[in-house]
Amino acid sequence: MAIKEWLITSFIVANMLISNVAFSEKTLLNVSYDPTRELYQEFNVAFAKYWQEKTKEIVTIQQVHGASGKQARSVIEGLEADVVTLASANDIDNIAERAKLLPENWQKRLALHSTPYTSTIVFLVRKGNPKGIKDWDDLARSGIEVITPNPKTSGGAQWNYLAAWEYGKRKFSEEKVKEFVRNIYGNVPVMDSSSRGATATFVERGVGDVFIAWEKEALLAIREHGTDKFEIVVPSLSILAQPPVAIVDKVVDKKGTRSIAEAYLKYLYSEEGQEIAAKHFYRPTNANTAKKYVDQFPTIELFKIDEAFGGWKSAYKTHFAEGGTFDQIHSQE
Repeated sequence: MAIKEWLITSFIVANMLISNVAFSEKTLLNVSYDPTRELYQEFNVAFAKYWQEKTKEIVTIQQVHGASGKQARSVIEGLEADVVTLASANDIDNIAERAKLLPENWQKRLALHSTPYTSTIVFLVRKGNPKGIKDWDDLARSGIEVITPNPKTSGGAQWNYLAAWEYGKRKFSEEKVKEFVRNIYGNVPVMDSSSRGATATFVERGVGDVFIAWEKEALLAIREHGTDKFEIVVPSLSILAQPPVAIVDKVVDKKGTRSIAEAYLKYLYSEEGQEIAAKHFYRPTNANTAKKYVDQFPTIELFKIDEAFGGWKSAYKTHFAEGGTFDQIHSQE
């Protein structure tokens, strides 16, 4: 396994006073994808405190981040994740199908198809929007440099691709859709392996005119760099991105961490968990929390992958598997 590719971004231990109470300790590993780094840094502290107060047990939480597809492969190859919090259901399906580490009906075990928070895809452009980018059509124009990660490695990039495809499908014939999406990817000068890598390319390296971004990454760039450098363009149509979470059964049963892992994921749905998700620019699924953050998230026409593509398995087979439409359009560049 390419352990050097994994970036362990935090190692969090509940820092609480221990008097005469005997505390036991457990360690939990959350294997996640790139844009969730900041979310879980804060969430892990909150959960560790909650768990210790509830059970008198100290939990140490490690988090590992990278491109979602690569993270899934790492778990398949032996990285002992107690929980996975990845960019797409397809990545967790792969763990279930190839490594048999969790049941194939894993998505039915938590509320909302195991999706405690959602996101969508927007455009991040430079201040003043000098290229006049308004919608997906503009990304296919000549002379536009588009930044998006590689759909073969990045779950976020797959959401980007599918959003562009559905927009094209509603506007063009089938053959024209291929040409439309091929023109967009023909404008991509570099495809990073992950969403966070693509963010760095656009924001820090200054490459590109427009970044097809997780809404979370775009809002984070605005917060960190200011509206004097970047602005967000909301397309007329986008996709409801549903990054799911799951327990890795064979690992938690081996380590004896099932009860903690279950509580950890369920806590994402709690009032505090939803608040933390919203603070880090993920759309909360709790209606009351969503009302508090209504000004943060613009109203967009969103379609669901199940409705447009028949679910992740169908979408992956058609578009991202070997010889799929992405390979077809990419090989023509």
